[in-house]
Amino acid sequence: MTWLKKVIGTEKAIISMLHLQPMPSDPYYDAKKGMSWVVEKAKKDLDALQEGGVDAIMFSNEYSLPYLTRVKPVTVASMARIIGELRQYISIPYGVNCLWDPVASLDLAAAVDAKFVREIFTGVYASDFGLWNTDCGTAIRHQKEVDAQDVKLLFNIVPEAAQYLTDRDIRQIARSTVFNCRPDAVCVSGLTAGSPLDHSTLKAVKETIPDTVVFANTGCRKETIEGLLEIADGAVVATTFKVDGKFENPVDKQRVREFMEVVNSCR
Repeated sequence: MTWLKKVIGTEKAIISMLHLQPMPSDPYYDAKKGMSWVVEKAKKDLDALQEGGVDAIMFSNEYSLPYLTRVKPVTVASMARIIGELRQYISIPYGVNCLWDPVASLDLAAAVDAKFVREIFTGVYASDFGLWNTDCGTAIRHQKEVDAQDVKLLFNIVPEAAQYLTDRDIRQIARSTVFNCRPDAVCVSGLTAGSPLDHSTLKAVKETIPDTVVFANTGCRKETIEGLLEIADGAVVATTFKVDGKFENPVDKQRVREFMEVVNSCR
């Protein structure tokens, strides 16, 4: 049995992203509508996801495009406000993701009692956001400094919109990441949010690190989730839950229900 049962309540867990609208300092923040509107939109998506039956939720600043690798304090503060206002309505486990800053994610997790974070903790990449370096040792020490030792760490080892600067096989990456950094889970992604995930890559990772929780991290759809869960221990899902399956749209409760019906039938 993995930690998923204890923390989320089930094996083969489905963690749904809750994408927050642009916030102060983000290029596309709507200052006229303000933060109250951002909270309102988040509440509607929260209701749809919970009523649709997902196992857990991860709040992320997904619409803070283009992303920073060092998140501004105002983003962490804004996300904390949103989660604080919504907390009375949250009935399932939740995590956070401040794209793409592990230290900021841990700060937020400590402040709002999140159960897990997902981040790019390891590697050096050529990315759409420039040269992308990480410092896993500092991030893990920061976890201890802010008393977040119980927060589960989900390592994304195939960053979206980025590539390792050296040509490393995914098996080597998975093996060395687990040995050196001891992640609670490893996430395997496609190119961008919603992009299809290569089954062979997911299988190679799981076979290499069989004792570590592995998540399918992008491109999970109603038609593919059963096959993905035959390999992975769970999935992080977002775009397919949106109206018409489009990244920029709000959550469609019926799409969530139909997806979770497939999941429940195969676990």
